[in-house]
Amino acid sequence: MHHAAWETEGGAGRPRGCPASLYPSTFTLSPVLYALDLIGVAVFAVSGALAAGRRRLDLMGVGVLAVVTAVGGGTLRDVLLDRHPIFWIDDPAYVVVILSAATVTVLWVRHRERIRVAPPLRALDVADAFGLALFTLVGAQIAQDAGLSPVLVIVMAAMTGSAGGVVRDVLSMETPLLLKPGELYATTSIVGTTVYLLLEAAGVPRDPAALVGMAVVASLRLAAMRWKIRLPAFDVER
Repeated sequence: MHHAAWETEGGAGRPRGCPASLYPSTFTLSPVLYALDLIGVAVFAVSGALAAGRRRLDLMGVGVLAVVTAVGGGTLRDVLLDRHPIFWIDDPAYVVVILSAATVTVLWVRHRERIRVAPPLRALDVADAFGLALFTLVGAQIAQDAGLSPVLVIVMAAMTGSAGGVVRDVLSMETPLLLKPGELYATTSIVGTTVYLLLEAAGVPRDPAALVGMAVVASLRLAAMRWKIRLPAFDVER
């Protein structure tokens, strides 16, 4: 059986002779955004591990929820954009970070009395808020690099940020935050990405604009949790 030779220039990992456009590199992100992407998967892995703990799952369950939560949104993004290899397959650092974050979370929760640092009461929601912010803007930049229009960039960013949390909630038999009545969730992604695109259009460099966009997403999400800010619900009388 013939196997295609694989190029490794720039970490692209594409079959030799195939157009680069069909196999874009994971490392098109700037060093700053790549580091933030790793932080994002770590934060979402923490939220997955905490969700598993709430359901009293075993260690295998913890690992499964941590992984699917951390890679769910990015995998959906890469599949829809036809980006190959999928980001976490192309770069094993993502899986290492995910499993490390899940392990630290388990140890932290099990030994919180000994280390005298208890998890915040809403640790899962806080971790989810920061993961949402980080993944949203990374998704926006990758969608931009794929040549999508601003409207589709916003849609792809919201999907990247929220899909992992939806999978986590479904697998742990919870109502996804995305579908809870009035919950400010994907809306924060839309607002943050819009701010990012407007700043870029105004001439602000890409990375600072992305950091502001992340701050907007996280701030809105945390404010919504703190002060119970809700969107008006759509109610049809029966």
